[in-house]
Amino acid sequence: MKTKPLFIVMSAPSGCGKSTLIDMLLQEYHDIVYSISCTTRAPRGEEEDGIDYHFMAKERFEELVGEGAFIEYAKVHDNYYGTLKAPIEEVLAEGNSMILDIDVQGAAKVRDYVRGLPNGDPLKVGYVDVFVNPPSLEALRERLEGRGTDAPEVIERRLVNAEGEMARAGEYMFRVVNDDLGICFKRLCDLIDALSGRM
Repeated sequence: MKTKPLFIVMSAPSGCGKSTLIDMLLQEYHDIVYSISCTTRAPRGEEEDGIDYHFMAKERFEELVGEGAFIEYAKVHDNYYGTLKAPIEEVLAEGNSMILDIDVQGAAKVRDYVRGLPNGDPLKVGYVDVFVNPPSLEALRERLEGRGTDAPEVIERRLVNAEGEMARAGEYMFRVVNDDLGICFKRLCDLIDALSGRM
């Protein structure tokens, strides 16, 4: 069955289960490829080049910026992070879909970039963005506290960030609430099936 290749952008506040949902989608759909970002920071712990990130020298990153190779990039604490256009184009050309895990600022840059593309461009044709909301800020607080991995001040900062991000959820084409992981995953699958023509 021929399906339409999608370019899926997903954002969510920290602790909303977005990484888990993306992992589940990658297990479920063998034609969805995860977009690996580029960064100039050094690998941490077990991180591997080409799996967690494409690690590159600052000079090379800046060269690529000059060539217009990124659909979005940002400088965070002296390090660059960015998403290359070429790998997305290759994946879509093969008839597969690409999923990008990115924050609201990055998603806004991608959205602007895609808007500026010619109408027939595969990235524009297949573009879809989804925001994953927590059921409430209170529920998010419970989740973050329940993880037991963050100090109280880190949790407070994440909640302030979450509020700011949730205020921008309206910029997205689709919004799903992760009140129950299984139900939320089914909603995402239904959305992907409908948009890619699997129904």
